[in-house]
Amino acid sequence: MLLTLAGGALFFPGLFALCTWALRRSQPGWSRTDCVMISTRLVSSVHAVLATGSGIVIIRSCDDVITGS
Repeated sequence: MLLTLAGGALFFPGLFALCTWALRRSQPGWSRTDCVMISTRLVSSVHAVLATGSGIVIIRSCDDVITGS
C-alpha cells in the first residue's frame, strides 16, 4: 500500500513537470500560465482515467460491490 502511495506521489508531480517542460520547449510563444494550465488539465485527465479504470475493475471483480471485499 505504501509503495502504491509513493508511486502516485512521484508519478503525478513528475507527469506535471514533464508536461510543463515539454510545452515550454515546444511552444515558446505560450506564457508560463498557459503551459501550467494545460499541464494541470492533462494530469487531471490522466488521474480521472486511472480512477475510472480502477472502479471498473473493482465493479467487475465483486458480485456484490457494497458488501464484497
